[in-house]
Amino acid sequence: MRADARRNYERLLEVARDVFVEQGPSASLEEIARRAEVGIATLYRRFTDRDTLMHAVVLTALNGTIAAAERARQDNPDPLDALAAYVHTVLDLRTSAVIPTLLTVLDLNEPRLKAARATSARLVEELLAEAHKTGRLRKDVTFGDIGLLLTRLSQPLPGPIPAETQHALTHRHATLFLAGLRADPTAPPLGGPALELDDLQQLQQDT
Repeated sequence: MRADARRNYERLLEVARDVFVEQGPSASLEEIARRAEVGIATLYRRFTDRDTLMHAVVLTALNGTIAAAERARQDNPDPLDALAAYVHTVLDLRTSAVIPTLLTVLDLNEPRLKAARATSARLVEELLAEAHKTGRLRKDVTFGDIGLLLTRLSQPLPGPIPAETQHALTHRHATLFLAGLRADPTAPPLGGPALELDDLQQLQQDT
């Protein structure tokens, strides 16, 4: 793919992700093309239909989370710093916003999506295990806590809040959340269910 074609492809995926998050799975493809500053014919040359585009958006987001986890471990010798770097990068990728948005219309068990989800989950479990070994991460923090809080933090706040402010608040609240993960012998235990990866998968199957 030529450099300009590659840029158009990546721009379309980025814009499509944001428009799907804003408007849902039925978002206008014409609006996506317009925001990406390409013609609708260019969009259809890259993605034959809506399902193909949504699949590409989610796969790209998942591959981005895999790269984020790997890079966080490489760049941060301290496991807690690695976990924090991962969380902030995934929030920028909006993975935890777009997947829930498209959950009802995409088959996440499609082989490529399933493989990417499994790899991403494994890497997060490894990040958590390494952080737990230091003794500085709360013992009762689970995979589900990270995954579900990423989803909560990824949802836009209600009201006419400018996008830049939304983005800044997301990272501010993520920093507050991450500070609360640090072990503190005086802290009360967490209430509610401690969900691991298997528990989340079972909940998804039951819904």
